Amino acid sequence: MAAHYDLFVIGGGINGCGIARDAAGRGLSVCLAEMGDLGGATSSASTKLFHGGLRYLEFFEFGLVRHALAEREVLLRAMPHISWPLRFVLPLSHEMRFDSTTPTSRLLGAIMPWLKGRRPDWLIRLGLFLYDHLGGRKILPGTKTLHLPDTPEGAALQDRFTKAYEYSDCWVEDARLVVLNARDAEARGARILTRTKVTAARRVGDRWQITLARGGVSEQVKARALVNAGGPWVADVVQGVIGQNSHETVRLVRGSHIVVPRVAGHDKAYFLQGRDGRIIFVIPYESDFTLIGTTDADHQGDARVARCTEAERDYLLAFANEYLKLPLSAADVVWSYSGVRPLYDDGATSATAATRDYVLSLDENGPVLLNIFGGKITTYRTLAEDAWDKLKPHFPGRRDHWTAGVALPGGDFPVDGVGLLIEDLRTRYPFLGQAWATRLIRAYGTEARKILGPAQTAADLGSDFGATLTEAELRWLMTREYARTAEDVVWRRSKLGLRLGPDQIAAIDAFMAAGVTCADRATR
Repeated sequence: MAAHYDLFVIGGGINGCGIARDAAGRGLSVCLAEMGDLGGATSSASTKLFHGGLRYLEFFEFGLVRHALAEREVLLRAMPHISWPLRFVLPLSHEMRFDSTTPTSRLLGAIMPWLKGRRPDWLIRLGLFLYDHLGGRKILPGTKTLHLPDTPEGAALQDRFTKAYEYSDCWVEDARLVVLNARDAEARGARILTRTKVTAARRVGDRWQITLARGGVSEQVKARALVNAGGPWVADVVQGVIGQNSHETVRLVRGSHIVVPRVAGHDKAYFLQGRDGRIIFVIPYESDFTLIGTTDADHQGDARVARCTEAERDYLLAFANEYLKLPLSAADVVWSYSGVRPLYDDGATSATAATRDYVLSLDENGPVLLNIFGGKITTYRTLAEDAWDKLKPHFPGRRDHWTAGVALPGGDFPVDGVGLLIEDLRTRYPFLGQAWATRLIRAYGTEARKILGPAQTAADLGSDFGATLTEAELRWLMTREYARTAEDVVWRRSKLGLRLGPDQIAAIDAFMAAGVTCADRATR
């Protein structure tokens, strides 16, 4: 007999998992199916920032920016282990230009043609003033002016940069955010199915009849409402799985990033303006590295095979080298990745200009269908609330919005409490080095103790797979965090792939393939 749910969610990215958590917390019976690993596509390939989107002000997207700015601090309070404040240094240069397609550029070109496409310092400062005040900032410090000579921030830059503005945004571990939302949804009663493909969904009477394929086995379930959070595949789901036509489409935009050895001797990021009007970020990454990105290019073909091209790599290197004192080359790139953002197709003339806001399309011709178009990681929680506002007439009597400030697993401690947690963990487990303890707290927060358990020595944690990854942690990832392969572990649940060699990663795969954990979670 087919299982019955109130809500079925297609897609295990951040929007799908956020919606599943939100709905499960309202008492709905929820099932979510993801065809690969959770966060396996766009949601693990972001620039990893909770940010308002400073450059979106140039497109007059004030509502989107205000929305995202207000949300930063809500999210910080709920996940202080995987998200934290980050200061950005914006060096000033008269050589840098607007994107000529932005409304701000066109306006200034009309009233101040002598600027010749330049971003004047006063306009940048005005934008940062708005950035400081649009979202009701309480935790994050405001903008200040930096004089770069003889400072750590200036040491990594060419001497011609003498002045900068410094402002606040936030870092987030994007793939862990997805998994923690899925875990919290499951803890509230949701069923989470990974490596499960939805092959068909049809309206039958007052229910959706949904056909699943997982592990070579077919299953049918029923649901009162269906949410299509397929990300880059949202249109494919509408047409191929549900069998409908839609006038709403997505614009697939590829954002590529490169990782190089650390370029600066401080923990601040850089916001760099280009001669072509674009911007990139140069961000401290995983202690010893620097993350540089992103590009904006229309993507053709399968989103699953998105790669950072040589042209994109070289573009990012050349862009950064306009600022850095010690130039980078292709030989410095230790890793690259690319994600395809499913932006709502608003007819913009370029990928850069396409809106980052989301559109929720409700179809009530029978059992309700909600299609999710676009969005950005910073607004995933409010997207889930807005999705509920669309669905709630079909589920009367449920609780009001509840997720604001509610901690994700491991995040039940104060925003400024990471240092104390690390110190406490090292006291309880003296065999942990500083870097090891920091990594565990930044990944698992208060749950790090559960992973370590009664261990008295490192040997008590079982096999050592390298880079401080032990059998105890690997078992946790397999039994609690849906990990099935080494790739899930070293590139999504962590970034230990930057430190592990091919033989070590193969050993992790062999251990996981041996089936030494509990039964496959997907059979639940």
